[in-house]
Amino acid sequence: MSEKIPVGISACLLGDKVRFDGGHKRLAFAVETLSAWVSFEPVCPEMAIGLPAPRAALRLVKTTDGEISLRFSDGREGDLTGQMQAFSQKRIAGFEHLCGYIVCAKSPTCGMERVRVYEPESKNNRKAGTGIYTAELMKRFPWLPVEEDGRLHDPELRENFMQRICALHELNQLRREGLTRKGLIAFHSRYKLLLLAHSQPQYRELGPFVAGLHQWQDLEAFFVEYRQRLMNLLSHPATRRNHTNVLMHIQGYFRKQLNARQREELSALIDRYRRGTQPLLAPVTLLKHYLAEYPDDYLAQQRYFDPCPEALCLRYGH
Repeated sequence: MSEKIPVGISACLLGDKVRFDGGHKRLAFAVETLSAWVSFEPVCPEMAIGLPAPRAALRLVKTTDGEISLRFSDGREGDLTGQMQAFSQKRIAGFEHLCGYIVCAKSPTCGMERVRVYEPESKNNRKAGTGIYTAELMKRFPWLPVEEDGRLHDPELRENFMQRICALHELNQLRREGLTRKGLIAFHSRYKLLLLAHSQPQYRELGPFVAGLHQWQDLEAFFVEYRQRLMNLLSHPATRRNHTNVLMHIQGYFRKQLNARQREELSALIDRYRRGTQPLLAPVTLLKHYLAEYPDDYLAQQRYFDPCPEALCLRYGH
C-alpha cells in the first residue's frame, strides 16, 4: 500500500484524555497495529463544542414530543443538542476523503448503536439510540465504513471493516486519478471473487449494473451509485459457505495443471476449512502457491487473495 488510508476516529480511542472522567479508552488495535497503515483524524465532539475534561457526563434524553436531545446526566439545565448538531454538520462536511471511521461505543455523541436513551424525568432507558455526531456522520456518508471500538475485538467484524476501508481507499484513488470506463471495469473485475464471498445475491445484481456502464454519460454519477452499492455489498460479512464456494471456484482454474494427488490434497484442505478445522489462510496459501506455479492473469489480479495488508494477520484465526 503506497499511502496511508485516511480514517476518522474518536479521539479518546487514540489515548487522548478527553472523556468526561478525564480519562481515555485507548484502542490498542488502532494505536499499535493500524497506525502503520492508517492516517487517523481524531475528533472529540464534546471538547470541540467547548466542554472541559473532566466534565459532567452527558446522556440522550427522549423529549415529550418524541425527539432526542443531548443533556447533562446530573439534571442541570442545558440542552446541547443544537450546538452538537451544528458542530457535527460543519465538521463532517470535510470528511469526503475518509475511507472509514472508528467511534467510541455507548457514547451519546459517538456511539454507533445501542446507546442508552433515557425517558424524561426518570432513570428508565432503552439501548436504542445512536450518538448525535455519529448519526450525522452516517446520514451524510451512508457508504462510509463505520465501526465501534468494542466490535473491532471480533475477528470477523475486524476483517470486514478493514476490507471495506481498503476497497474504498482504492476506489477513491481511482477517482482522484480520473474516472474512465476502463478503470472502473478493471476495478470491479479485481474485486469479483471478494464480492462473491460477501453476498452472492448482491454480487449477481451488481454485475449487470457494471455491464451497463456504457449507458452512463456521467461517470461521476455512476461512481457515486457504484460506490454505494459496492460498500453495501461488502458490509455483509463474508461467510464460511461463501468462502468455500469461492475456493472451489478458484480450484477449477488449476484442474488441468494439478495431478490427482494435488487435486485431492487441495479438495481436502478446502473441506477442512468448510468444517472449521482449518483457517481460511490454509487453502488460500496453497492456492497462491499454485498460482505462482501456474500463472493466470485473471486470478493474479484478484483482491480476494490479499484484500488487506498481510501484516494485519486478519485471516490467521478463522
